[in-house]
Formats: sequence, C-alpha cells, structure tokens
Amino acid sequence: MKCLIITGASSGIGLHTAEAFLKQDYQVINLSRRRCPLDAVTHINCDLSEPGFIEHIGPQLTSAVQSADEIVLIHNAAKLSNDSAVETASNALREVMEVNVIAPNTLNYFVIPYMQPGSSILYVGSTLAEKAVPGSFSYSTSKHAMIGMMRATCQDLAGRKIHTACICPGFTDTEMLRAHVPDEAMERVAGMSAYDRLVDPDEIAKTLLWASASPVINGTVIHANLGQIER
Repeated sequence: MKCLIITGASSGIGLHTAEAFLKQDYQVINLSRRRCPLDAVTHINCDLSEPGFIEHIGPQLTSAVQSADEIVLIHNAAKLSNDSAVETASNALREVMEVNVIAPNTLNYFVIPYMQPGSSILYVGSTLAEKAVPGSFSYSTSKHAMIGMMRATCQDLAGRKIHTACICPGFTDTEMLRAHVPDEAMERVAGMSAYDRLVDPDEIAKTLLWASASPVINGTVIHANLGQIER
C-alpha cells in the first residue's frame, strides 16, 4: 500500500497534490482544520498551530500508516503574515514558526519510524526560502529554516533509502496568494515570471509527484517558478 500524508490539502497546492497522488493509487491522508473536498481523501482534523496536535491524532494516524509499504510525507501547510523585522514581536514569529517549522518536525518524528525504503519527505518551500523581500519577515525566516531542516534530515537519514527535497513554488494561483496580493497588483506579480503568468497549482502537484519517486534529488532544493525575473 502506498500512502501520502499531506498537510493543508483543503485547497490550493495541497488539494491539487492530493488529486495527483490519488490518480497514482495512493491512499491520501489530509491533516488540516478544513476538510479536503475530495471524497477519496481521508481527513484527520487537526490544528498544526497547537503544540500538542499530534497527541490528538496519533492513534488515527498510526492506524493509517503502520502497514504502508511506501509513505510520502509532504509538508505543505503554511502560515503567511505580512510583517516586518522591525515590528514583529517574538510571540508573532513563534506562531508562524509553529506551523511552518515545528509542525513538520513533529510529523517527521512521528512518521519516520513507519517509513520503509522508497519513502520520501517533501517540503513545500517558497522563492523566499533563499532570499527575502520587504514585508515577509516571519514567512521568509520560517522558509529558510525549512530548507535547513530538509538538508539536515537528508544527512540524518543516510543509509535508510528515504529521500528528502524542498520544492519552492513561485507565485502560484492559490487562495493564499490572492488573499495577500491585491487584485490590482496581480498582473504585475504574474509578470515577474519569464512566462508572464502565475504558476498553476497542478504544475507544483506534478513536480511533487515526480520528486517523491526520484531519490536522485535527495537533499535538493528545486525552484519551480517559471523562471522568476529579478528586478
């Protein structure tokens, strides 16, 4: 049995990824507060911002993965705040890190013991995982940390035939992007790619599916952004 565990599959990249893996005969388990609208997906309700979330879902998650021949764990859910390094209190930063960094570690710690050779851990990063722009302090900080976690996980899993990678989408046409970019600025944002358009969520889903089956990219950061133009 092949099993995908993904966070945040209720919409956007997560939803499209769940659909792509279902087509490849994976059992798909979504961890989020909102349900995934796909009937074939098993939904486990949880709030990744709560430090003890794993205690509430542990038995249900164990039942789902303990007999899996292959597990793909995708850390997709993220919290995005428009904030600045000069005005963000540590409590606000901590809230973002809880979802974007601590929750992935919690799930790694829980799931890795069940992972057989051929399994993988994939992180959904961002173009802001290796650079920064004004007004995205906590998000940029957390995504930089995510790459560090991915690389360290690669090193510590050496010899177990479980691979890791971080896929960093560019500006992708999702609810999250549209919630943080005003409509009047969307055309300008789309024009920041060499293809003069937003990334389609299906393109990221296909990249994640490919990455899950490609151990040669172990420890790698992949920027999936259509060639972002730097200005």
